[in-house]
Amino acid sequence: MNLKQIFNTTQPIIGVVHLLPLPTSARWGGSLSAIIDRAEQEAVALVSGGVDGIIVENFFDAPFPKSRVDPAVVSAMTTVVSRLMELVSLPIGINVLRNDSLSAMAIASCTGAAFIRVNVLSGVMATDQGLIEGCAYELLRYRRELGSHVKIMADVLVKHAQPLSSSDLINALRETIDRGLADAAIISGVATGSPPTLEDLKLAKAAAGGVPIVIGSGANFDNIGSLMQFADGVIVSSSLKRQGKIENSIDPIRVSQFVETIRQDLASRSVQRAIDSMKIHR
Repeated sequence: MNLKQIFNTTQPIIGVVHLLPLPTSARWGGSLSAIIDRAEQEAVALVSGGVDGIIVENFFDAPFPKSRVDPAVVSAMTTVVSRLMELVSLPIGINVLRNDSLSAMAIASCTGAAFIRVNVLSGVMATDQGLIEGCAYELLRYRRELGSHVKIMADVLVKHAQPLSSSDLINALRETIDRGLADAAIISGVATGSPPTLEDLKLAKAAAGGVPIVIGSGANFDNIGSLMQFADGVIVSSSLKRQGKIENSIDPIRVSQFVETIRQDLASRSVQRAIDSMKIHR
């Protein structure tokens, strides 16, 4: 997965648009227009703050089915993403929770989205939705049938879950990349808002063989500089919301501050590498 080609940067910051409850979900409010309006506002806030990409999730549909969502959810997400594609020029991704990768691939392929996030591509995970099995076989065949070039970002030992087999991160990473054929690997903490450890990121980066490693949760103003030392990108949501609370809307000021924090740190490290290189050369 060529991050530079998709996001116009080698270390993209991907902001999340959490959709309000969609039709047939437990908390569906009855107005698709309200969902579209909120999504448009959040997308504009992310763009104005300087992120490099956006991922759209049916986050507030919880509780989720473990595999296929209702067709109404697919229709609603397709409508929303189509509107966002017309509104912003940034690359957009899709995550259909909990693990409806085929619907995500269909939505992305039909709307022109660039990538999808898949929570369980390989292995078997015990979750609050029950046992979720990897979907790599079906998903990769489906992408080929569609003639699609949508990229697959796959979680490794996804948050809010426990593996039924080995919990070894490196083994799970290699399975996801070598056998699941993920285009990028996502490393997260144990739950929403929980960051991965620096050790896990460092090990994953070393073992990924050039496949991009993306931070999937817990990035905030205090830890992002350290985390990005061993990552190729970050997916961020809570830290960009008003008061840093997941249930609130996106705050464009927090977005711009977060983006500036990352870019200043990356620039600083780039300068330091140049200085170190000059010292070695001399």
